[in-house]
Amino acid sequence: MITVWREAPDAGVTFPEGFVAAGVRCGLKTTGDDLALLVSDSAASIAGVFTTNRVQAACVQYSRRVVKGGSARAIVVNAGNANACNGDQGDNDNRTLAEWVSRHLNIAPDVVLTASTGIIGHRMPMDKLRTGIEEAVQTLDRDPETDGRVARAIMTTDTRPKLFAVEVDSTQWVAPIRFGGMCKGAGMIAPNMATMLAFLTTDARLPSHLLQDALNRAVARSFNSVTIDGDTSTNDMCLPHGVRNGPG
Repeated sequence: MITVWREAPDAGVTFPEGFVAAGVRCGLKTTGDDLALLVSDSAASIAGVFTTNRVQAACVQYSRRVVKGGSARAIVVNAGNANACNGDQGDNDNRTLAEWVSRHLNIAPDVVLTASTGIIGHRMPMDKLRTGIEEAVQTLDRDPETDGRVARAIMTTDTRPKLFAVEVDSTQWVAPIRFGGMCKGAGMIAPNMATMLAFLTTDARLPSHLLQDALNRAVARSFNSVTIDGDTSTNDMCLPHGVRNGPG
């Protein structure tokens, strides 16, 4: 078997077939885009790893439950507000974000993942987020420019966007398989899910349990081996999203 890996310059999460995304500004950060939406065109296998911090944001607890269901259709990410340590109101606000996305996309709320990053202990500006979600749904697209904008929309203290995409082909496969990804994180980084938000996509046809096994092995050699300042976060997560009807 001959396997060939090819990097896709400037591409990211929409490089694999079946994904669209949008990055927009809704005013949570002082400058730049601060809301990202990633959508699969069909039910997709999902896996995830999350922060080991004893204090966990509303999005972590919510998305952990979605991952247990084994499939998802969308991920909504906001930067500028972590929605952590906000009690029941934070949980309600997080659930509302998922419901808004579900209504606009005509999908169930329990297949919408949520992620937040930013200041801890501040209430979410829901009016701004509602407007941002409406705009994001209207501007969903699939190209390297979109990938770059989405990667910038999840940044907080990062100095540059982090995105990557590759295509792998084999003499034994019918079609090439693509992988895309983006992440954010510059501080509060310690082992056991280094403080980052990371989102991965693939058009490989994988059931959720195999996707989870692959993620666990990869994270053990990457995020769980990184230390910058010894601090863990309330919001860390890594979410791979695999299209169920992609290439075998």
